[in-house]
This record gives sequence, C-alpha cells and structure tokens, in this order.
Amino acid sequence: MSHEQINQHLSNWTERESTAEAMIPLIGRLYRKNNVVTSVYGRSIINQSVIGIIRAHRFVRQVEDSELSVHNTLPILQAMDKMDLGRGHVDIGKLAVKFKEEGGSLEEFLQREIGPIVGQYQTQSEEDAENDTKDIVLYGFGRIGRLLARILIEKAGGGNNLRLRAIVVRQGGAENDLQKRASLLRRDSVHGPFNGTITVDEENCALIANGNFIKVIYSPGPDQVDYTQYGINNAIVIDNTGIWRDEAGLGLHLKSKGVSRVMLTAPGKGDIKNIVHGINNDWITDEDRILSAASCTTNAITPVLKAIVDEYGVEDGHVETVHSYTNDQNLIDNYHKGSRRGRSAPLNMVITETGAAKAVAKALPELKGKLSGNAIRVPTPNVSMAILNLNLEKEVTVEGVNEYLRDMALHSELQKQIDFVNSPEVVSTDFVGSRHAGIVDAQATIANGKRLILYVWYDNEAGYSAQVVRVVNQMAGVTYPIFPKRARD
Repeated sequence: MSHEQINQHLSNWTERESTAEAMIPLIGRLYRKNNVVTSVYGRSIINQSVIGIIRAHRFVRQVEDSELSVHNTLPILQAMDKMDLGRGHVDIGKLAVKFKEEGGSLEEFLQREIGPIVGQYQTQSEEDAENDTKDIVLYGFGRIGRLLARILIEKAGGGNNLRLRAIVVRQGGAENDLQKRASLLRRDSVHGPFNGTITVDEENCALIANGNFIKVIYSPGPDQVDYTQYGINNAIVIDNTGIWRDEAGLGLHLKSKGVSRVMLTAPGKGDIKNIVHGINNDWITDEDRILSAASCTTNAITPVLKAIVDEYGVEDGHVETVHSYTNDQNLIDNYHKGSRRGRSAPLNMVITETGAAKAVAKALPELKGKLSGNAIRVPTPNVSMAILNLNLEKEVTVEGVNEYLRDMALHSELQKQIDFVNSPEVVSTDFVGSRHAGIVDAQATIANGKRLILYVWYDNEAGYSAQVVRVVNQMAGVTYPIFPKRARD
C-alpha cells in the first residue's frame, strides 16, 4: 500500500469526525427545542460523542447490505432543522438508507416521510411546559431504581416529558446516607459512570443531577408520605422494591397524598395487568391505577415469541433462561429460604425456577399452556440469555427465520423491543446497556423442519428499565410518533 493510500485512510477518518461534530449541535437543538428524538437504526444519538455517532452508523453494516456514512445523515439533520418540527422519534439512519434508494428532492422526501410533524412546532411558556410534564417518584433505589433514574434524567433534557421529582428510601443508618445514595448513582460497576454531574444538597436533602432537583424522602412505608408538601402532584410512583406485588400492598401508595398511579417493576399478582410494552400496552386504560411491567425475562422473550407466533404459529415449547445472578442470592454460601439459592452466586451455576414462561401467556394469551420454563443463574453480574426451543406449525429455515426477525427488528412496530445481531464473535458483555427488550443472535439460530431454537440476549437491567419507562410514558400520556413508519414496503 502506498504512502498516499495510507494517508487517505486517516484523511477519511478525520472527515467523518468533522461531519459528526457538525451533527452534534443539530441533534441537540432538535431535541431540546423541538422534542425530536433522533436515532440511527434504533441507536440513540442524543448526547453522544463524535465516536459514539460514528459507531452508531457503523452498526448498520450488520443489518443492511451496505454501510451508512455520517455524510448521508448530516443533510437530513440539516433539512429537519429548518422544518419547525413537532415532537417525534425520527430514525435518520433509516431515512438516509431509504433516500439513497429513492433519490429525488430531499425536502420532498422528508415531507412524505415525516409530514405529520412538519411545521408542528409550538412555542410554550414555562407554565405550559410545566403542565405538560408528569411527576415521577421512584420508591426504592436499588439496581432497577438507579437505572430508571439514569434514563429519566437523560430524557429530561427535551422537556415536556417525565420528570423525576423524588426518590423514597428507608433510612440507611449511616450519617452520610445521602452521599452514599449519590455515589451509587454516580458510579456503577456494570454500567459505568453517570453521564453528567451530580451534586448533593444536604440542606434540602436532595440530589441535583444534570440540573434535575430530586428530593430524597425517607419513609417507613408507602402510605406514609405527603408528596404534596414537596410540590409533587398526581405523580406516578414506580415501586422497584419488589416487596409489594398485589393490589392490597401496592394500593398503599395511593393513600399517600399526591399519588395518582403506581407502576410495579416485577410481575404483579392477582388481577394486576402485566404489561409488556409493544405487545399488550393497548390494554392500558385511563381507569388503571396499578400496573405491572412484568419481569425482565418476560419482556425479553414475549416480543420475539409474538413475532414467531404471527408468522409461523407455535405448537408448544420450552424456555431456558441463563440469567445473571441477582441481589437475592448470597455472595458466599449462607442460609436462603429458596432451594439452591443459598450457594455462592459468583462461584456457581444455580438451577432455579422462573415464572416467565407462564407469565408470557398473561401478555400473549395464545401461548397459554404451551410453554414450560426453567432458569440457570450464572456467575455474571448482568446480561442474560433466553433459549427458546419451539415446535412450530410451519416448517422454517435458518435463513428464512433470521431474515424475518431482522426485518421485525428494523422495520416493524416491535423495533424498540427486538434487536438483531449477526456476528460470530459477540458475547454477553457486548450487550451491556442495550435498551432493547431482547436481542436475537442470528448466528446461533437452529432450525430443522418445524423445530426452531432461538437464542435471545437481554440486558436484564437496562433493557428492562427502558421497557418500564415506555409503559410509564404511556400511562402519563407522553407519547411520540415514530418515523419512518416503515423503511420498506
């Protein structure tokens, strides 16, 4: 290779860096001014670095026949910036690929693709914007609670959204309790450092995270808080403690002043609706006061199962979950009321039960009684896998089912839930931080006649938390139209 060719590689790279740098203020302005959330094939590019934006574009190689360059998407952002857009989710990667295929005038193309939000920008006073937000309270501040806090804080920058107003915990006993809570939010051994700044306000017993004032309330019970004294009204309480899972227990939250609804981050018991966003969120009504977001595993497998049921039909099957250890297990061997769970989590694979297979039927009734399930807890701190061993009504090939699931991940109404990867080298840590409910591993798919085995990865913390926020958005009436509706006919 000549010296000129070697230099050309560096020149091409610096050009892409320069183009990505030019995209950042456009992405930020569209988000903070217009409430337009931009992404590239489902990967958010808001608050991303230059490298993060370039990586999002490189990902397209895995799912499309050609690469996508920042040179293709910058003109789309520039045109959108001049269109006075209303709120919406716009995937500029899919728009760029579609525009390359169709050609013509970019302005006319965008009018066709995102027309419903063109010219819909509305200036709001601070009072109007305040009225459009929904107060959120996190009851509990464990693994899921802190990840929910990160997502809610991250999404607050666009305004007119969910606003995290308070965190409710029990007094930890330490004099520097508030500092410890802040430290756990600021640093995470799995998900890395908090993306922003956190200040501890000892005088007002609050955390200020990226400008969001978050009151920390110490309370011994869910019915013993008057949220209105902190200016919190009609709030949605997200109970992530797992202590109360039935209507009687969760209903205690509704006795506290300032609470209008309750969301549980665990499978609900009794008549509580278990909602998997993308599957049965149309069951949510204005009358619902208590809802459950089901479990992380149920959220991971139900969208994929829905896609398979719709296309091929399912006679029966078995779901085996290979799940990272959780805080419920012991660090070293010690007494535990559950079978086998008393043995050291970092040292053992532990066979245990899971209700996910049965829980699927609550969101997808056509699978009632058709699935069995079990789980193996393994010595990893995060990212799990579900192995779906299915007997279908129709014959299927590896190529056919992978192409179908790839299309579902990219272009269907389940694109927020299902992701797709086609690499022979991926391992569990590659999916830390994934906001999808589940990721189909195409290289692991097995098919033989009417027998199908699928391997579905999922970040059992971040992916699940993203699903919870999607349900809460709907409960709050904060929803965005998604564009393009479909990248291909």
